[in-house]
Amino acid sequence: MKRFRWQILTAAVGVILVLLLILALRGTNTPVLPNAPETRGGEYSEALIGGMQRLNPVLDVRNAPDRDVDRLVFSGLLRFDSTGVPVQDLAEGWLIENGTTYYFRIRDDAFWHDGEPVTAQDVVYTFGLIQDNNYPGRKDLAALWRSVKVEALSAKEVRFTLSEPYAPFLDYLTTGLLPYHLLNGVGVKELDALPFNLKPVGSGPFTVDTLIVEEEKILGVTLRPFEKYYGAKPALEKVDLLYYPTRAAAFEALQSGEVMGLGGLTSAELGTALTSSAWNIYTARLPQASMVFLNLKNDDVPFLGQRDVRRALLLALNRQRIIDTVLAGQAVQAAGPILPGTWAEDPNMLPLAYNPDEAARLLDEAGWKIPAGAVPGTDAYVRSDEDGAALQFTLVYAEDPRQEAIATALQDQWAKIGVRVLLRKANMRSLLEDNLAPRTYQAALVDLDLAPYPDPDPYPFWHQTQSPDGQNYSQLDDRAISELLEEARITMDREERARLYRTFQYRFVYQLPALFLWHPVYNYAVDARIAGVAFGPLFDPSDRLGSMNEWYAED
Repeated sequence: MKRFRWQILTAAVGVILVLLLILALRGTNTPVLPNAPETRGGEYSEALIGGMQRLNPVLDVRNAPDRDVDRLVFSGLLRFDSTGVPVQDLAEGWLIENGTTYYFRIRDDAFWHDGEPVTAQDVVYTFGLIQDNNYPGRKDLAALWRSVKVEALSAKEVRFTLSEPYAPFLDYLTTGLLPYHLLNGVGVKELDALPFNLKPVGSGPFTVDTLIVEEEKILGVTLRPFEKYYGAKPALEKVDLLYYPTRAAAFEALQSGEVMGLGGLTSAELGTALTSSAWNIYTARLPQASMVFLNLKNDDVPFLGQRDVRRALLLALNRQRIIDTVLAGQAVQAAGPILPGTWAEDPNMLPLAYNPDEAARLLDEAGWKIPAGAVPGTDAYVRSDEDGAALQFTLVYAEDPRQEAIATALQDQWAKIGVRVLLRKANMRSLLEDNLAPRTYQAALVDLDLAPYPDPDPYPFWHQTQSPDGQNYSQLDDRAISELLEEARITMDREERARLYRTFQYRFVYQLPALFLWHPVYNYAVDARIAGVAFGPLFDPSDRLGSMNEWYAED
């Protein structure tokens, strides 16, 4: 989880003037909403793996099937465009004052599914639940919101006041809102058991019509279009989201025609699906990164503090081969610490190419030599320095068959340039608590989950202040990087923030405190008769459904 270190700036502007400016924003900077397809009608069904718990955007963080339904039923002040930029949703305009005060105006044509208008009080109520000490979600998210003052200035105007500037704040306003007029007086502890969570009232493009129940077990949910939705009206007349206990059962339902779509196909399922013309397969990058943290300040492996050694380790990896052989091709190589396809990525930055000869040259020049007469593939083929110390380190990885296969592949490829790597597996908890957190590890293979917020905010992982007890597990101590990340956190101009992050990316690739390997991809099978399906890089798997109001069934 990310930790927040805030930079201090203060200023004041009259509230009345700001409200006048918000009124002036009405109708401006509003993204062009897609036109509804000319062909209306048809039905769609999809398999979700798992079951319903609570259809509630404040409580759905730990249950993917709930998030899938909530993505269609609820809407937030903002949403993300295909590059991760926050744009208007329920909010028709906003104004930022000195990086600490955010004013929003809610659309006049935004209504709840029961016909009541969406108001500023709904905003205050929703985020008040996250501020509650009993909030069951992410602790870092709750900590952030407890430092924010949320006020309704009028029926349609709301103000957020931060204690200090924090540029990524807009990302946190994409949370789906809850209706105050139905839940007034209900705290987050009581919210958990409400009937509302089975028949919710949202403001999104689809409404919950009925639950599909058999022998008192919820088998699915039927959605219908919300005719008063402020955006493009859904073309589909009916959407069934059906629950299956296992992936195997869900894929069998897809093959039999019981459902028309299934997300997150495994490699085996994808191979089968690609042999049929019954489905179109859509692929997108997931908000995840596989990487190797290197401990730059472990006295047992001081050579990891040498930049040329770190660069050689990355040059020696044939990442595409590992993707093809271990991951069945289901990943894309990583160029650096920023997710590809986002506004903060430098599109000109490419992954460092596989070059074992250059890796060997760097190690030779750094004083790490192969013993005379040593034969590749033997125990003697290990580099050492002039004092006879071997170029050897231990790689810890999560106890998982796929992670073990990746770790073994890394070990084999490093051995080819004379680097000996010892492997040690640990359960997930031990990997974090006994290795990363206390900085006792030498190298660690980890998967980072960066969902659901596109703003990169690399501060928690790479800033100097996060080295002792934060998430700067590599213990990177680079003042240039720290200054870039500090400035990016308080800069409101997105183009300037993008420039800062792109400079950070090049500095990061120069230093290489960690080896970013690849980003996994998400495969989505949808019946070929369904048109209008489109989505960019995912920030949460539920984003695949974000354009469903544009889908329609072809004859």
